[in-house]
Amino acid sequence: MAADDVRLYPHPIIAREGWPFVGLTVGLALVATWLDWTVAAVLLWLVAVFVVQFFRDPARTPPVGEGLITSPADGRIVVVGKAIDPITGQDSLKISVFMNVFNVHSNRAPIQGRVMDVQYFPGAFFNAAIDKASEQNERSAMVIEDPQGRRLTCIQIAGLVARRILSYVKPGDSLLRGARYGFIRFGSRVDVYCPPGTQALVSVGDKVYAHSTALARW
Repeated sequence: MAADDVRLYPHPIIAREGWPFVGLTVGLALVATWLDWTVAAVLLWLVAVFVVQFFRDPARTPPVGEGLITSPADGRIVVVGKAIDPITGQDSLKISVFMNVFNVHSNRAPIQGRVMDVQYFPGAFFNAAIDKASEQNERSAMVIEDPQGRRLTCIQIAGLVARRILSYVKPGDSLLRGARYGFIRFGSRVDVYCPPGTQALVSVGDKVYAHSTALARW
């Protein structure tokens, strides 16, 4: 398997985080259908379809090129600009991806490397599309270092509806580019802080896809 070819992984099609929700909603829809509760059955099947699409986790093909930093999430770019990395305190290029409830919510490593630090911060649940969410919302940060010693920070941020950030990594873990490292339920945001000199390849308003879209090049 190539360093960033992680199209094959456990729990394909539907993320493992979603199976309890899928089972519950489909089960309730089947019961309502069997009892001939037509209105309830229709509503429950609509909910089940929404849950299935929310927890979908499709295979992705990475972009081709040297030094690419790929998107950790599906969504829309809401920030591209200079900022201070809140974890390392270093000057950085900040790129933020906002996920709405219709995006895939599986988060993927933007580079190949070793996890150097993981930190969790409790907080509020403001709309993840606004700037203060980066500093005041519940969030989980991961610092990752590539084989050349370059570091970047990924911060998962809860949103207005999101109430659960899941992170599966710890310091010392090795990740392939595109490897699943976390999940955020029901709308959220991921901020990426890249070192100075990194070239942004996206602009505010662009739609991006986890592991398939190159955010930047270093």
